[in-house]
Amino acid sequence: MRFFNTAGPTVCEDHYCLPPLERFDLDGMLSLIDQKKYFVLHAPRQGGKTTCLLALMKYLNAGEQYRARYYQLSVKASWC
Repeated sequence: MRFFNTAGPTVCEDHYCLPPLERFDLDGMLSLIDQKKYFVLHAPRQGGKTTCLLALMKYLNAGEQYRARYYQLSVKASWC
């Protein structure tokens, strides 16, 4: 049974979602990656940035040319 996700990356098999690779210019991003250039994925909070990056990683790893990894860094703020 699918449901609307309200926290964390969306899993399309479990949650209602739009296909992540269709939500941005995949050809443009692949062109930038081929040219070894940087790109920024900018969106508001809970806009699907992590879901899109995870889908892009899966797409790239399915091919033969690239191996992508996703790291999530935790930063702890300390207040004086």
